[in-house]
Amino acid sequence: MKAFLEKCIGGPKNETANRHKGKQKGQALLKRQVNAFYDLLANLYGSDKLVLRAGKLEALQHMRSDKLEERVLALQKLVFEDPTYDTPPDLVNIPGILEEIEEEIADKVARRTVEDQLERKINDKLQQRHEDYVKEIKMQVIKENAGPENAQTLKKLAILEKLEQRKLSGSTTEFLRPASFEEIVGQERAVKALLAKLASPYPQHIILYGPPGVGKTTAARLALEVAKRAKRTPFANDAAFVEVNGTTLRWDPREVTNPLLGSVHDPIYQGAKRDLAESGVPEPKLGLVTDAHGGVLFIDEVGEMDPILQNKLLKVLEDKRVFYESSYYDAHETNIPQYIKKIFEEGAPADFILIGATTRDPLDINPAIRSRCAEIYFEPLTPRDVQEILKQAAVKLDVEMDQKVPEIISEYTIEGRKAINILSDAFGLACYRSELKGASPVITLEDILEVVQVSRLSPHVTRKASSHREIGKIFGLGVMGFLGSVLEIEAVAFPARNQGQGTIRFNDTAGSMAKDSVFNAASVIRKLTGEDLSNYDLHVNVVGGGRIDGPSAGAAIFLTVLSAVQGRAIAQDVAVTGEISIQGKVRAVGGVFEKIYGARQAGIKTVLVPAENEKDIPVDIKGIRVIPVNSVEEIMRHVFLTPEIDELVG
Repeated sequence: MKAFLEKCIGGPKNETANRHKGKQKGQALLKRQVNAFYDLLANLYGSDKLVLRAGKLEALQHMRSDKLEERVLALQKLVFEDPTYDTPPDLVNIPGILEEIEEEIADKVARRTVEDQLERKINDKLQQRHEDYVKEIKMQVIKENAGPENAQTLKKLAILEKLEQRKLSGSTTEFLRPASFEEIVGQERAVKALLAKLASPYPQHIILYGPPGVGKTTAARLALEVAKRAKRTPFANDAAFVEVNGTTLRWDPREVTNPLLGSVHDPIYQGAKRDLAESGVPEPKLGLVTDAHGGVLFIDEVGEMDPILQNKLLKVLEDKRVFYESSYYDAHETNIPQYIKKIFEEGAPADFILIGATTRDPLDINPAIRSRCAEIYFEPLTPRDVQEILKQAAVKLDVEMDQKVPEIISEYTIEGRKAINILSDAFGLACYRSELKGASPVITLEDILEVVQVSRLSPHVTRKASSHREIGKIFGLGVMGFLGSVLEIEAVAFPARNQGQGTIRFNDTAGSMAKDSVFNAASVIRKLTGEDLSNYDLHVNVVGGGRIDGPSAGAAIFLTVLSAVQGRAIAQDVAVTGEISIQGKVRAVGGVFEKIYGARQAGIKTVLVPAENEKDIPVDIKGIRVIPVNSVEEIMRHVFLTPEIDELVG
């Protein structure tokens, strides 16, 4: 531009005139260029902003000037944003200044173009996000108005509702379950004790012992209903009865799940509710102990629970609350819901009455749990009890049956539940036959025998008493769990081939303590009668190969050996239990209560028990005579009942 200006100003011809014309043309060109720059700035900043900018940079007056130099000065201030420019440039220097201004304006325009492009992209993104947000809000509103349902879920709901309308009559076990205490047969004392401990102003934790199928669960459920109606009861009308089986309760050492006590679902591992997981808040899941708050927690087969879980349950019983821990819980976190904070800091309420039921021996139960609970023993059912249960069931089923049916069924089980199942199977056969004949169903003996054969049942009592007398045979008594049974013990004695070199043989399966009882019996016999068993080949046998875990068969083994050696007949309606010492004393044994019931079921008329067990004899036992004895001499008088024996024992 400077060269062009010099070319316009100077020339070889008409040097003065041309110089004047060139100067005018150059100035005109520069003015147009300056005006163009102002137009660019006006487009770049806007007219109003350009004026404001000129005012701040003290260039407004120069910008409005008619002089080219002052307008260029204003351009310098505006473009370079420098108010220190105060001297208008010379005309000769203006072309160079305009080139610098042009470059700066070009740079600004380029920068503005890039900024505009970025701004447009940003605006597009913001607009897109805004539209997505609005769309999401609309969808949320639609979901809130329409709910979580859609065509598929509604279809599945309709299928479920249709299935709900189809119902069978249910199981006979459920239908025939006792609805009142009057229908619970043979447990009057246990029921009375249960009500006394539960329907009280201060109810106690309870453990129910007893064989299966005698009504422990039903009695506990009915007892709570009676307790709710008591005048001074702490139970509300809506008190819960939470029932669970101890065999299904498992303790997870990771504390991931615990249906009994509850657990914490951490947001990272298990994933709590979505809104809690997103904010990193652990979610407590309350357990059955809290569900039972204010009511009863019934744990069937409580003896099968994991030992560690039992200890954790003990802590809850003491505190009446259950506490939770989580490494993800921060008490100072502000976005934790109040109910979660309350659970972590104060624990969840768990004030309930524990009722545990078990078929195990009391010694198998955690001693700490036993010490906190009252213990109630349900009695084994007698054949008469089973028959009464069957008669009640027949009335509920509205079916006739042969008079011998209850008696036959009672021979195959002592469990009320099992007896009901046998009757139900026979009832099904009777209904099937009545459909074919078009008559009302009647349960016959043939129906019972067919059920027994199909189910491969065997009589519960296989050894029964009789009125006969036999040599070398007596009934001992055993117990397993809460069920007593008779043990048929027999012996045979032969003179030894060589005097003093006789042998004694006994069942290997009977156990070492039973073998010791044989040697004790030999010592007592020699002490009382002078008979040395080494002069006999003696064989003692427990019929059926039963195992005798304790010394309680000692008295029975003594009697059967003495009977075999001396040929004295023993009454076969008498049973004996008791440990025998080498001094001839009869010592206390366990399970006397159950043994007496087992003897009565076998038809035994008389039971001899150690006098030390007299307190264990049922006070209201019927159909059997129980005689406490202190020594073998007393036992011999009742068993042999012969003048010869009376003379022997003096």
